[in-house]
Amino acid sequence: MCLSVAAKKVDMWLRILCAVLMVSFFIAEAPAQTTKSSKATAATANKNTAAGPRDFRSKNFVIHTDLSDEDAQELLGRLENMVKLISTYWGRPCRQVIECYVVKDLANWPQGSIEPEGLRSIRDGAGVTRTTVRTNGVNFQAKSIVYAVADRGTPQHEAVHAYCGQTFGTTGPLWYSEGMAEMGQYWKENNSSVNCHPAVVEYIHNTEPKSLNAIVNAEEVTGDSWENYAWRWALCHVLATNPNYAPRFRPLGIGMLTGQKVSFESVYGTMAKEISFEYLFFLQHFDLGYRADLCAWDWKAKFKPLLGAVPITSKIKAKGGWQPTLVTVKSGTQYDFMADGKWRTSKDSDEVSADGADDGRGKLVGVIFDPDGYVLGEPFDLGAFGDWTAPDDGQLFVRANQPWKEIDDEDSGTVTFKIKPTGKGQPFVDPRRPGASSPGARSGNP
Repeated sequence: MCLSVAAKKVDMWLRILCAVLMVSFFIAEAPAQTTKSSKATAATANKNTAAGPRDFRSKNFVIHTDLSDEDAQELLGRLENMVKLISTYWGRPCRQVIECYVVKDLANWPQGSIEPEGLRSIRDGAGVTRTTVRTNGVNFQAKSIVYAVADRGTPQHEAVHAYCGQTFGTTGPLWYSEGMAEMGQYWKENNSSVNCHPAVVEYIHNTEPKSLNAIVNAEEVTGDSWENYAWRWALCHVLATNPNYAPRFRPLGIGMLTGQKVSFESVYGTMAKEISFEYLFFLQHFDLGYRADLCAWDWKAKFKPLLGAVPITSKIKAKGGWQPTLVTVKSGTQYDFMADGKWRTSKDSDEVSADGADDGRGKLVGVIFDPDGYVLGEPFDLGAFGDWTAPDDGQLFVRANQPWKEIDDEDSGTVTFKIKPTGKGQPFVDPRRPGASSPGARSGNP
């Protein structure tokens, strides 16, 4: 059938209108599908991202935070574990719930939701704990509030202050307060090894050591710097984990926290030289994994000079730092020595003699300590058998050569170390020879 011109024009416009409507329909539908997909992707990507501050609770904590649900629960777990460890150490349960404001991004927080002092500290990338104490002269009530950035350690550091504030009404003198707060954030159950931030190790190893006196008697300025916190942590770690000082350190801390008339000087005054020596030794040798308990100095060992022909014998463990031979040596004097036995300097290492492995690990090495000046000389090699001339006067200490941070409970074995003046008494037998037993052949270099 043939259409008129007018009809043809109408038909053409109808076709154009239909086409426009169809295109508009698809254009309108496409963004809707894209938006839906984008929302799904965003929901997946932001699964662990919080929209704003919310409250999370556990037995001993309530935290107001803009952390994600998952991260907030993980933080609560760390805080609960920490408060369990420190309350066991101090022998006091957590008296009441600790309230914390933990901030990931201040843009998520309404204006006025964080009090000014806490806000200033958070803007500085740090934390602060405010404790209000009311007392009638006999009893007290304390309430602490923590404000902290949501990094790995700050909330735990501040929570130690809050625990002490609410439990004791004080956090103690500055060196103890900040040192133990740093200890708290690094503490692991049944593990006394160094577990600090790697930046602390790097900083201390590349900085002139701060003296014991400079730490203990510093001006009371809290929040001064993380560098000063590092020195306070180092001292507290030595005192808390070294068996020479740990038995006095816990009572000292509790005494200071409970208002008793105690001080560092009154408790450690007679041990000041020993503590200073071991503290500086720690600063020089520590690293992640270092065990101050295994590397502690034996101050009770009785030394004597080698005057006669009878050798002096000592037992030396692989699991230990410098250990006393019980011998005082004289500069320029030659001595014969032998170290009989084998040891391992790791769980999976081969058993070796005091000559050690090819790389020197496990070799018997020595050092001379001056007990008058508390000065340690430079280490030197010994091995399993030989003669040696003392470079200085002093007390001879020895150990199995290995990195200090790797001395741990997996080291095993003991060697019997004997030493005497060269040319006196019966010569030692080289213990590496099959069937060797002392006395026997003449001593000499291997």
